[in-house]
Amino acid sequence: MMTELPLEQVRTLLAVVDEGTFDAAAAALHVTPSAVSQRVKALEQRTGRVLLQRTKPVRPTESGAVLVRFARQLARLERDARGELGLSGAGEPTRVSVAVNADSLATWFLPALPRLAGICFELHREDEDHTAALLREGLVMAAVTSSAEPVPGCTVRPLGRMRYLPVAAPEFTRDRLDGRPLRDALSEAPVVAFDRKDDFQDGYVRRLGGVSAGSSRHLVPTSEGFVAAVAAGLGWGMVPEAQACPLLDEGRLVLLDPREWVDVTLNWQQWRLDSPALAALADAVAETAARALRR
Repeated sequence: MMTELPLEQVRTLLAVVDEGTFDAAAAALHVTPSAVSQRVKALEQRTGRVLLQRTKPVRPTESGAVLVRFARQLARLERDARGELGLSGAGEPTRVSVAVNADSLATWFLPALPRLAGICFELHREDEDHTAALLREGLVMAAVTSSAEPVPGCTVRPLGRMRYLPVAAPEFTRDRLDGRPLRDALSEAPVVAFDRKDDFQDGYVRRLGGVSAGSSRHLVPTSEGFVAAVAAGLGWGMVPEAQACPLLDEGRLVLLDPREWVDVTLNWQQWRLDSPALAALADAVAETAARALRR
């Protein structure tokens, strides 16, 4: 049985996934679309698995994601080796792709990056419950994630806990919530959510003994916009402590219950590679998180 993975075929698979179509991959690789198709088919025959979903854009299957991740790791090791050997192109910036949740981007994550000279970052914004999926698919090299279970081929490093506070504008609290048990009031009052996948506010209401947050929902898909929407009185929401505290001090937000909050544990997952760029990034992120997050 042939178990070797021809690197030309693996790199071609990665090009198809990155470019989205066979034609675009052919242009990037300076070969014909027929050559790209033949290489992918040969790799599928060699592995005995379907590696791509022939959609637009093309997406890897579960087996294809394993090879895409391998191809990215191989490219990362090759660039690091060329840099250490001082070969041509070694002076080019190193590119590192990272999946980060929106609230971390808006609060503590970005200050970790400027100290890392010679690295260009490609940041993918995704919910902390879903960033690990981007690692699994080989789309990123590292991720801030709520998952402590390592993705195959990755290491995990605890970062700390991000605290979320249930808050609303003073006028909203007075008009919509006063005089009623909080569980009942939040089950009917308008609520702000990040997107349709966001059930964080529902989880808080369930924690109080309710079923879910109200059906009147405002979807605001940025962290800064989410906070602004709550402060404007559109609805209540769970806001990161770092963003809520200045507005609480100014009287623009009020706590719905000073005794209640939700902590989300964040972890750093990255490829298990001996890569100087990834190691430096991991250390910088961990140091920044230690100052910003709760232990």
